[in-house]
Amino acid sequence: MTDDATLALQDHYGAAARRAATRADTGDCATQECGIGADHYEPAELALLPAEAVAGSIGCANPVALADLHPGEVVLDLGSGGGIDVLLSARRVGPAGFAYGLDMTADMLELARANQATAGATNVEFLQGRIETVPLPDAAVDVIVSNCVITLTPDKAAVFAEAHRVLRPGGRLALADLVADHDHDHTTPVAPDDPSWTACHANATTRDGYRAQLTAAGFTNIAITDSHQVADGFTSVLVHAAKPDD
Repeated sequence: MTDDATLALQDHYGAAARRAATRADTGDCATQECGIGADHYEPAELALLPAEAVAGSIGCANPVALADLHPGEVVLDLGSGGGIDVLLSARRVGPAGFAYGLDMTADMLELARANQATAGATNVEFLQGRIETVPLPDAAVDVIVSNCVITLTPDKAAVFAEAHRVLRPGGRLALADLVADHDHDHTTPVAPDDPSWTACHANATTRDGYRAQLTAAGFTNIAITDSHQVADGFTSVLVHAAKPDD
């Protein structure tokens, strides 16, 4: 991803974080009709979280529900935003487990850490970094979740390679993401200030493309299930995959 694209994303999601900190309208699809936001979580789950974490949700489904987390597991959320999936994961893995959140946007990290403090979550750490270069050692986590973030990067191969590296043998991916229903033109670069970039459309791949890149990274047992349509030609999907147990 170019420096201009990274700055555009940081500006966009930084502004969303600042709005969420005051529980204001995020200005994204979370308050519109495109199926982005906290609507895909159980109300009972949301009631246990800080309101600012819920307001900061810009995801397209609920990957934590897909992950089937167990007490004692270590979880990593790629592109953790305001922390909604990290805090839910931390509750599910319990005090014997741990949940990491990774985000590149300073304002989102500030919001997430404030939400962590409000929630009193002690088995949580938020890290600053890029999903293409995860700042964790090899075989550090049992489960990786992510919510409508991997679609933003044009270098999905690097993301999946890093995910495979930091997962322990037998570990699993549980992702909510956006895919294109049909191949579209990637030959004409999309400017970072184009609304389609930060709306997750510009770099979306097809279901077949997504599956192929997961397979190339070494994942098996790949399942991609449609959730709902997000925009014309784009669908929210739930993705499950496993790292083989050596």
